[in-house]
Amino acid sequence: MNDAIFSQIDFGPLKEFLEEDNITDVSYSNGGQIWLKTLDKGVYRVDRPEINNALMEKLAFQCSNVMGKTFNMAHPFLDAESAELRLNFIHDSIATNGIACVIRKTPAKIRLNKDKLLNEKYITEDLHDFLMTCVEGHCNIIVSGETGSGKTELVKYLASHTKENEKIITIEDTLELHLDKIFPHRDIVAMKTNNIASYSDVLVTCMRQNPRWILLSEVRSAEAVTAVRNSISSGHNIISTIHSDRAFNIPMRLYSLLENSQDIDQFLKSIHRYVQLGVHVKGYMSKELGRFQREIIEVVEFYVDDNNEAKANIIFKKSLDGKFTFNNPTKYLIDYLGVQGVEMKKDYFVSANGSTTENNETIVESL
Repeated sequence: MNDAIFSQIDFGPLKEFLEEDNITDVSYSNGGQIWLKTLDKGVYRVDRPEINNALMEKLAFQCSNVMGKTFNMAHPFLDAESAELRLNFIHDSIATNGIACVIRKTPAKIRLNKDKLLNEKYITEDLHDFLMTCVEGHCNIIVSGETGSGKTELVKYLASHTKENEKIITIEDTLELHLDKIFPHRDIVAMKTNNIASYSDVLVTCMRQNPRWILLSEVRSAEAVTAVRNSISSGHNIISTIHSDRAFNIPMRLYSLLENSQDIDQFLKSIHRYVQLGVHVKGYMSKELGRFQREIIEVVEFYVDDNNEAKANIIFKKSLDGKFTFNNPTKYLIDYLGVQGVEMKKDYFVSANGSTTENNETIVESL
C-alpha cells in the first residue's frame, strides 16, 4: 500500500491485510473479530488477538485528525477516505459491543483482463466480445449485483475499452474508479459529490465539460436516478451500477428509488429507450471450483418496440443447472449500433455447440 494521505498513520497489524492485493475489504466488529473479503475465498474470519478495541480506537483517532473531523459520542460516525482506502468507523456509544470499522481497498488498477475473465469462467468469449462491441458502439450500460459482487471492477474494465480520444467524466460520492490515475494520458475528469455539490449540481457542470462518457457511481437515490436519466436523454453515454436482484429488473429498480409519483409507464419507457443493456454480476462460493466465484449470469437488452411498448430481450442467462441460454440481439440494438458505425450480425450467438430453440435461443452446456 502506498497512500500519501494516510502515510503517517500507524495501521499496525492491519498493514498485512492492506498490502495483500487479494484482500478487498477488512471488517472489525464485536470486540475483536476480523473478517476478510478476498477475491478467491470470499468472506472468512481470521484470528488476530493483537487487533482489538484499543488499537481500532487509536486508528480512528488518527484518521479523524488526518481528515480534520471529530469522532466521539457527539459525532459517532467517521468516514475517512484517501486515494486507495475508504474507512468507516462507528463509535462504541452506538456500536454497544465495541467500536466497529470497515476498510475498503480501492486501488488504482484494473484487476480484470480478457484472459483472466475466460480462465476464471467469469464470462464466455462470445459474450465478452459482444459486450466489447456494445462499448465500442456507445451503448448505455447499467451493471447490477449485490454488495461485493464486483460491479465496480466490471465498470472499470468496460470503461478501459472506450476509445482513447473519448472524454470521460466520473461522478462518485466515494472515489473508487480512479480512471484518471489508471489512464493519466487520457482526457478524464474525476468529480466527487459532497454536502455542497450534489449529483444535480455536479451533473450540470459535467455537461458543460463536453464528455462522451459519464460514469456514475452506484445509483442508490432519487437524485442519482434523475442524474442517470438526464445524462442519457441528453445524448451522453453512461456506465453505472445499481443494486438489483437481476438485470431484467433494473428499470423497475430505478423507478422504486424515485420519491415522487411519476407515471410509471412513461418512466419505464424512457429507461428502455435510452439504456441499451443491463448486466448482472453474481459472487458466491463455488463448490465445483472450490473458490469464490464471480461471474456474469444475465445480460438483458432494453428497447421500445414499434408499438411504443417497453420490452426486454434476455441476451444471455445462466440457469441454476449451469446451462447458458443465448438470444440474438433485436433489430433495435443492431440499428443503434449501426448508427454509431458499428456492425453486429443478426445471428451473433448462433453456436455450433448449442441447440437452437424455436424462439431463436441458443442453449449450451456450462464449460
